[in-house]
Amino acid sequence: MAILDDTGIESRGKIEMIRPVGNRTITHAIHDIDGTHSLIRDWPPVMSLVIHYAMMSGLPDDFDSAENTKKLIDRCGKEQLPETDHFCIESAGLSALTQMEFGIRRAIEIGKLAALPALKLKAKDLANNATITKRIWNGEERFDDIKQPDALKTYLAERTPRLFKLYETVLNGVCRDKNTAAARLDPVKWSVAGSFNFMKHLHSLGVLNFFVTGAVIYPEGGMYEEVMALGYEIGPGKMVESLEGSSWDKKMPKDEVMKALFERLAIDPANALVVGDGRTEIKAGAEMGCVTMGRLPKEALRMRELHKKLGVNYIVEDYTDPVLEMMMK
Repeated sequence: MAILDDTGIESRGKIEMIRPVGNRTITHAIHDIDGTHSLIRDWPPVMSLVIHYAMMSGLPDDFDSAENTKKLIDRCGKEQLPETDHFCIESAGLSALTQMEFGIRRAIEIGKLAALPALKLKAKDLANNATITKRIWNGEERFDDIKQPDALKTYLAERTPRLFKLYETVLNGVCRDKNTAAARLDPVKWSVAGSFNFMKHLHSLGVLNFFVTGAVIYPEGGMYEEVMALGYEIGPGKMVESLEGSSWDKKMPKDEVMKALFERLAIDPANALVVGDGRTEIKAGAEMGCVTMGRLPKEALRMRELHKKLGVNYIVEDYTDPVLEMMMK
């Protein structure tokens, strides 16, 4: 375990003290991966395009064909998409299935979904769909309090995972595969500055590190492969104890993944540090009483504003400021 002590430390350089906690014992650290430690996945342009495509294409039966996939790979980054670009900022940290669901629900809202006649949605159903769309924009992922027709639930259960897999395939083709290969040769270039040493420092103090992500974890591929490319060892007693992730077809919000991990390992939230760049992990950490640290570049003004509203304790630009090791001993 480590002793975190921010007494007398003021905002400086690359660290902003928002809500100092004083003195706290830290036994576990929960880390997001993308944008928090890894720079391999340049996901926002791809996510924005795929969600825009879901909104505007009508999602015909062949929407995820090899031909359409190639068109999206070739198209990525060549146009401005204001609504979905903005959504990617607001939704950072949500599960990918929720982000995909947003695109489908927006297609319903603007009357673009090809299946609309078959779904036979009534005015009340359309109003409820619009409410859910707004709630996703505001960071929510569960809507059990809103009644939805079975036909819509079935449609979403079939189309959302397919759209998620399309997104991952396009991401691989645009940047993920080549960046992972490059990271094996030069992991420092593809990591947030100082992140490996920060994780190593926590590990040396006896803190148990966990990676939690909205991406799917599977052997020898995906996020597991990316983490290994950056030089992290994974397993009990190693620098990263385990990777905790999502599913292709079952929505697993990151906050629920975190809470399940805390329950399984009997982690006291008061003794946990949560590090991330998304809204979900910071909100969950703050609500559970953890120490929270946002990793955001200076230009991420909107996300910095969100983190502060959600109760973050510190915001760091990267992990190179010596004050971080001074705080954690």
